[in-house]
Amino acid sequence: MRTNSIILASQSPRRKQLLEWAAQPFEVVVSNTDESFPESLGFSAAAIHIARNKALQVQQKVDSEKIILAADTIVICEGQWLGKPADRDDALRMLGLLSGKSHEVITGVVILAATNERSFAETTRVHFHPLTPEQIAYYVDEFQPYDKAGAYAIQEWIGVTGIKSIEGDFYNVMGLPVSRVMQELVFLESQ
Repeated sequence: MRTNSIILASQSPRRKQLLEWAAQPFEVVVSNTDESFPESLGFSAAAIHIARNKALQVQQKVDSEKIILAADTIVICEGQWLGKPADRDDALRMLGLLSGKSHEVITGVVILAATNERSFAETTRVHFHPLTPEQIAYYVDEFQPYDKAGAYAIQEWIGVTGIKSIEGDFYNVMGLPVSRVMQELVFLESQ
């Protein structure tokens, strides 16, 4: 079932692809958003906070009747927040930390309608095989994961060869728990 066209407040090619796969009509409007958050927030609340800021900033630019979808994905390993790597060394460090361990991928989602807001955080647990320094360097040099939280994309080489298992929504690890998003959009439109 298709819902009405929405505005995706993201420049992520992965989020665009997932909405296309869901046959969800959308357009993209992006604003540069401050991704800081109050330190008192937990990880899930912080991801929602950042997504809300993205949605609110885009909402100021568009027709107030439009539904706006924003998301922010974070990676947490051993209590550390792994954002997008600053450079090659940072990507190597992050992947070295993830090697042989489990971590959480949390996507905060905010959907703004004219008179309603839906927000949630989806968490997926990812288990990596141990990776050699050569494997990590190969991935970073060939795929340059500098625009990805945790310095990796599950749908690329490292996901195919390095991930042992996941618990939860695969598409959440790609950047958008699209099945839950579609359910929330249907709910919003029924209001």
